Amino acid sequence: MQLVTEKSAAGNGLRERKKRATRAALVEAALRLAAEHGAENVTVETVSEAAGVSPRTFFNYFDTRDDVFVMIDAESSARVRRAVREAPAALTPLEALRDALAAELAGIEEQHDLWALRAEVLHRSPHLLARSLGAHMADELELADALARRMGHSGPAGPEEPSGAAGTAGARGAGHARPPGREAAPGPCRTPEDAGPGAGLHPRLLAAVGGTAVRVAVEHWCARRDRTAFSDVFRRTFDLIGAGLTEPRGAAAD
Repeated sequence: MQLVTEKSAAGNGLRERKKRATRAALVEAALRLAAEHGAENVTVETVSEAAGVSPRTFFNYFDTRDDVFVMIDAESSARVRRAVREAPAALTPLEALRDALAAELAGIEEQHDLWALRAEVLHRSPHLLARSLGAHMADELELADALARRMGHSGPAGPEEPSGAAGTAGARGAGHARPPGREAAPGPCRTPEDAGPGAGLHPRLLAAVGGTAVRVAVEHWCARRDRTAFSDVFRRTFDLIGAGLTEPRGAAAD
């Protein structure tokens, strides 16, 4: 899951709010420095200094310098998966996914400039764009597993969600039982030993559609910031998906 806001951290304790504020400050500092000087000229030291923390603190949140630009938060992703699994039974899987994502994007309207900066930085840095896509694909597989378990697909139970520091590595490896000493297959190409219940077509497609819906909703809203609220765009995006993407007759252009 992408950039987390202070609103989504409400009610989770002062310590957790401080952690999320520090992570958000590091992401913002990195994006602003990259937009001004080029990502290749941004160092862990300059990002840390701009965020008012030490380089050692930086590595409490990110494994490498490039991870700060990917904007995947293991704790945010874990909350989305947990919300999907624990959503009321009356909700369809798509509705459960919609509500889980909406909760994490509650404060996005306050971050328009950061999303625009991120798009600019990734556009100018193909290697960061590729890294971001890879991280999001791995995150998507974990979400597919959560959806599959909600939908009653069989598969290995796997360990509990990560609850440690908000780095990216925890989210990518959680949820799959595999033989000791054997790493998961990279990217979307899982082997039978790696595959959880989310390897099924339906949950994989639903997770991918959800991620794409968020991206399209954000981009559409960014282009029309002064004309519509993000919540309206987000809801409209999922309404269209739920209706099978049938074009409304006589409807005005969005």
